[in-house]
Amino acid sequence: MGYIDFILNLAGLLLWLNWRSVRFDPLNKRTPATLIGTLRRAAPQRFRRWHLLAAICSLLILRALFYWQIGSAAHWSGKLDLGVITLFFSSDSFWRILLFSLFSFGLTLGIFYLWLLLLSILRGPEPIHHLVRIPLGGIDNWSRGVKLFLPLVITALLWWLASWLFESLQLIPNPISTAHRIEESLIIALGSYVAWKFLIAALLTLHLLNAYIYFGKHPLWNYVNATSQILLWPLRKIPLRAGKADFTPVVGIVLVFLIAGLVERGLTFLYGRLQH
Repeated sequence: MGYIDFILNLAGLLLWLNWRSVRFDPLNKRTPATLIGTLRRAAPQRFRRWHLLAAICSLLILRALFYWQIGSAAHWSGKLDLGVITLFFSSDSFWRILLFSLFSFGLTLGIFYLWLLLLSILRGPEPIHHLVRIPLGGIDNWSRGVKLFLPLVITALLWWLASWLFESLQLIPNPISTAHRIEESLIIALGSYVAWKFLIAALLTLHLLNAYIYFGKHPLWNYVNATSQILLWPLRKIPLRAGKADFTPVVGIVLVFLIAGLVERGLTFLYGRLQH
């Protein structure tokens, strides 16, 4: 069931990206009035933006019905992994599993936008960066400092709001004070940065492969190399070359997972201390 949920989240994400990008489709622009009568019959019926949003809502509701019918018989519970805490939604209740369907997709969407934000901060060369700008919108033009601070603010605010619902469902303990709730929100928000480790590792792995295997002159490889050089900038003065072999990307990948693991353990420890 976990794999099914993951695949359906990806399907919902693709629908979301189509919804965000359809306004950039030149074929969807308004047709001049003088040509409307000529082209109306020949032009095929195209999806409108609200059709895509309706498809996402239908997907989330229909899969909740599926989880409710199949999951309850299999004694399966929806698992929402937030790093420092994991929430479980019983499939015996339709409304609980519907909430899981919504939050599971929201988590996937949030991780995707965290990745886009990192790529926006790195700001690789065009035309690949244009693919980042389309779903991110005007945020791409904000300063790097603001974008770096953005996950902390948004995630803390979202958790602070969602925590009231999670408490009513008895998924998390009730905080003892407002300050306690804020502290929980900040810890959850700091954990959101850990999601960057997978994107950073993927970029550095592609950069390593491209250094020894020729994949052609596609702009993607220029983008990967440029963003990887920014990520590896702190290691530039450390001698990590042996002849023609450059171990900088390998060291970078190891350090990313090591630091992310330590941060996640530290935040989990702090969150656990708040519950006592």
